Amino acid sequence: MLGLSITIAVLLAAILAGTLAPHPPLLIDVSSQLQGPSSAHLLGTDQLGRDTLSRAIYASRVSIEVALISVGIGAFFGVAIGSVSAWYGGALDMALMRCMDILYSFPAILLAIAIMGGLGTSVVNAMIAIGIIFIPGFARLSRAASLVVLKGQFVDAARAVGMSTHRILIGEVLPNILPVLLVQVTSALAGAIIVESSLSFIGLGTQPPDPSWGNMLQQGRSFIQQDAWMALTPGVAIFVAVLGLNLLGDGLRDHLDPRLRGWS
Repeated sequence: MLGLSITIAVLLAAILAGTLAPHPPLLIDVSSQLQGPSSAHLLGTDQLGRDTLSRAIYASRVSIEVALISVGIGAFFGVAIGSVSAWYGGALDMALMRCMDILYSFPAILLAIAIMGGLGTSVVNAMIAIGIIFIPGFARLSRAASLVVLKGQFVDAARAVGMSTHRILIGEVLPNILPVLLVQVTSALAGAIIVESSLSFIGLGTQPPDPSWGNMLQQGRSFIQQDAWMALTPGVAIFVAVLGLNLLGDGLRDHLDPRLRGWS
């Protein structure tokens, strides 16, 4: 419940950014640059006099949008590859899983940087790059779960009545592997926020002046001695969002896995 509460709070901050933010995120006021917390600016201002709290709130929109779309890409293609691999088996299974192993062997951030190098620097390309990173994890998980489900008698019955492959996979297999996929989704969302922030930190994600937690952290690093709030605010925002998603994932796992219910 704590993880769910934190996650909902972050989502509401992103959705209601226009209402919650006390100042426009791009409003420059040089006379107020590098100020500490005050009644006018609750978390201070940056090197251009922009309100740090407002920028952090608006930056949540970027992180949430990138996380949702990239994880959606990874889940869609990963589940499709994993379930098809489990269904057909044989040489196709071997070929698909070895491709997934090759992708999985690369460190996530390095693979994202390599993909961004080929696609170019933009938020859309960041979504695609992060989505590709998560495909192997979803593929391996859905394959393992599908292999268990495919041994069920209800699948044999579906085959016996002549149901097509895609109907069995979508109508019979997918609903039964959905619980483990939901847990994976929460973990992937947390990872996507970290990767997006890392890409923005090194200049490959959201580009200034648009705010994101990553580029706010990068800018705050240069002024950390004059105004620590510039770096502390986006850092805490990333920490809280990832913590909420991880707690939510742990709770879902305990609730959805019958073997763990006695321990939750």
